[in-house]
Amino acid sequence: MEQIVYLNGALVPRSQAVISPFDLGFLYGYGLFETMRAYSGLIFRLGIHMERLRRSAALIGLPVEALDLGKACYDTLKANKLSNARIRLTVSIGEGEATPNPPKHPKPTVLVIAASYTPPSAETYQKGYKAVVSLIHQNSRSPLSHLKTVNYLNQLFARREAKEKGADEAILLNERGLLCEGSTNNIFLVSKGNLTTPDEESGCLPGITRQVVIELAKELGLKVAEREVRLEELLNADEAFLTSSLIELMPLTEANSKPIGESKRGKVTERLMSAYKEAVVKETKQGA
Repeated sequence: MEQIVYLNGALVPRSQAVISPFDLGFLYGYGLFETMRAYSGLIFRLGIHMERLRRSAALIGLPVEALDLGKACYDTLKANKLSNARIRLTVSIGEGEATPNPPKHPKPTVLVIAASYTPPSAETYQKGYKAVVSLIHQNSRSPLSHLKTVNYLNQLFARREAKEKGADEAILLNERGLLCEGSTNNIFLVSKGNLTTPDEESGCLPGITRQVVIELAKELGLKVAEREVRLEELLNADEAFLTSSLIELMPLTEANSKPIGESKRGKVTERLMSAYKEAVVKETKQGA
């Protein structure tokens, strides 16, 4: 069966989905997106994803208040008969002139794509990711650093750099040389049983999974610090892990060819991985 996508209120075959060549999301990257994961037919933390998107939309003048974006995501999931899947919601400001001026009365373009998703193998979660520190830096002073916009070249170039160097992931510092985030995820350090993660002022995206982990850590009695973090702290940490909606929690066992801790998944990371899976089961069970 051909993949079905949601486009501006209609479910259409992928081959028939057409977006205007004058869409300012395409011409100037004027848009936002959310990547989510569905388990057993239910989208984990959908409401929080929608809240972040609406908050970001208000900041860039993207009118989404009247759009039922959550329903669009579920309609797409059901149209493709998917249960465990990845969902990508993209909203642009819509058509305009081929100039950098936003339209006076924007009509947003809404696109939802759902596809089956297979997470990394159990072996990968056991051995963890290897990362390199990218030559690309994030600008913590840019208003875009806290928004999940379709301007994603920095992250794509950083990920390509990591692959070329034989690594799984790229770590981005900010313009001050402080730890920021991974190319598509947030970073946590574990030292003496306590968690540390770069604060939003460092330029990282306020990730949904990042917030879930902070909540779970506190429930487990772990101390969590959100602050400026130096690269040396990561390299000298007892454990480290990455977080995103798709990979959940992924151990980070090496950075710049230097082992982190014992170069294997740590006990605190394991506790949080288990707690996250329990939260997913609890929140996505039928009738939740």
